[in-house]
Formats: sequence, structure tokens, C-alpha cells
Amino acid sequence: MASRLVLIITAIVFLLLAEAPPTTAEECNDKWESCRNKAESLKLKVIAIFSILVTSMIGVSIPLFSRSVPALQPDRDLFVLVKAFASGVILATGYMHVLPDSFEDLTSVCLPERPWRKFPFTTFIAMLSAVLTLVVDSYCISFFKKKLAATAANANGSASLEAGERKEVEVCGHGHGNDVTAHADRDANIVDAGQLLRYRVVAQVLELGIVVHSVVIGLSMGASMNPCTIRPLIAAICFHQMFEGMGLGGCILQAEYGMKVKAIMVFFFSITTPLGIVLGIALSNVYSDTNSKSLIVEGVLNAISAGLLNYMALVELLASDFMGSKIQGSAKIMALAFVAVLLGAGGMSVMAIWA
Repeated sequence: MASRLVLIITAIVFLLLAEAPPTTAEECNDKWESCRNKAESLKLKVIAIFSILVTSMIGVSIPLFSRSVPALQPDRDLFVLVKAFASGVILATGYMHVLPDSFEDLTSVCLPERPWRKFPFTTFIAMLSAVLTLVVDSYCISFFKKKLAATAANANGSASLEAGERKEVEVCGHGHGNDVTAHADRDANIVDAGQLLRYRVVAQVLELGIVVHSVVIGLSMGASMNPCTIRPLIAAICFHQMFEGMGLGGCILQAEYGMKVKAIMVFFFSITTPLGIVLGIALSNVYSDTNSKSLIVEGVLNAISAGLLNYMALVELLASDFMGSKIQGSAKIMALAFVAVLLGAGGMSVMAIWA
């Protein structure tokens, strides 16, 4: 899914920006002239590619290796707090970084007043993106739950399952599905399988939104010739990728994927922003932050990503965890989790000053 998305975004950018006409507005032409140095910018971009790649890999990989650290295992309190902090980072990313960027692009003076400044395209697109995410989420879970129920019905009354089915139930049941002929155990397996399915859908949809946003961020940085902007962006994006990766890594861990799928998801999360920077460098001759087509492409992609990230952070991550038995069972954990969310969201919001 992620690989196809990256290819589609790349193709769209090339098609829309090819032979893009220059913008004539004086405000647009003078936007970055105060600090423009092509050689210095290129050097900073190379530094950004490697530093962002490393911090992204570290961030998304930390939760995946937490099983070897007892305190960070998914059933422990510390893991819940770390995930709450990372969820706050993802929430602030959508509201404080992606959404304002889309507003800035789609209401720019470089675009015609009609229709871009007469209709709130950013919020409209973000709303549609959130609803579409809900539709995809709902249909995926409904489809696979029916499939699980059908599998369980076929196994009802049988003395044993086929080897492949037995293995699937045992994995979904996290080791609680040994007596598959017992009705209670079979129901528990179906519930656990449904929860595992939700974790997998959440992980994939969340990565989808992050990949879109990361490509746009990288593209903007790679095309910029402004060292004054790139320099603080490196630190801000590294912070962003580190903790956003921790949130995604926690979801991947809970999804119980095999090593191959985990490696693929880690790879695409880590590579998308550096890939966007490389793409921006390659397009620097035709791409401009103030070009009308560039602004529309960036603004629309950012609005889509904002709607998706906000939905995932609020509905699938925060609401799911805070209404779950782990946090609901302890007033202390609930209070600490709220503090962790506020710290994550607050820290990411402060980074908007430099980003």
C-alpha cells in the first residue's frame, strides 16, 4: 500500500508541476529573496536526508524492540503512557502543522481570489478525508469480521481445526486458543482476532496518512533554496519523525505482524521524507513554493493528510485507548495518560514556531 502511494504521489507531482508557469505577483516573487543561497541549501539538504532517515528509523523501531524490555511491553503501564505521548504528537501534527500549512497554501495571494479565497477548501478536503477514512476503516473491519465469524462457524462442532486455521486462531488469540472445541475459548479467540484486526487496520491507515504528509514535507524542503528556513526545519522534522515514529511503531507492534511486514512498514516510514527531499531537489528547476500549481498540489495533499491524521489520532488511538480497560481500570494511569497526551501535543505545537 505504502509503495504504491509513494509512486502515485510522485507521478502526480511530476505531471502537475511539469512546465508550470511562473507566478507574476510581486509578493510571490519576493517571498524568499531575503535569504537565498543554493549551495548552502544543498549542503543542508544532504544533512537533512541522513539525519531524518536515522531519527525516523530509531523512532519507529524503538517500540518494535520493546518486547526485550519488560517495562515497555504492550501490557505494561509505561507502554500505555509512551503511546499516549506519541498519540498527542500525531494529533498536534495534524492540527498544528499540516492543517495550517494547507491553509497557507490554498489561501495564498499567489492563487486567484476566486475560488481559492472564497471557499474554505482546506477544511472541506480535510472533512472529506476524515469521512473517507472512516468509510475505509469501517468496511475493512466489517469485511474481515464476517470472514472470521464464517471461519469460526465452520469450525463449530469439529474436533480440531486444520493446521493453518489452528495457527491463525492461536496467533489471534495471543496463546489463549489451545482448546478450540470449547465454546468460551472459541468466543474469546474471535474477540481477540477482531481486536488484532483493528490494530492492523489502524497501523496501515495511520502509515498511509503519515506517508502522504512526509512526502509533502520532504518535497517542500528539497525544493527550497532558503537556508534560513531549512536549518530550523531539520531539527523540527527530526523531533517530529522520532515521536511520530514511536506512535506508529506502537501500532505496528500491537498489530502482531511478521518480520517481513514490519520491515516493509519501517522502511517506508523512514524513507518517505528523505525521498521527498530528493524529489524536491530534482524538481527544484520547475518547482517553486510560490507557483500556483505547486501550492495547489501541496495544499490538497496536506488537507487530505490532516483529515486522516486527525481522525486516526482522535478515534483510533486516543479514544480507543482511553475507553479501553487498561486506562479505565486505573485513575492514576488515566491521569498520567492525559498528562502524556498534553505533553506530546504541547511539545509538537511548540515546534510549529520553528517549522
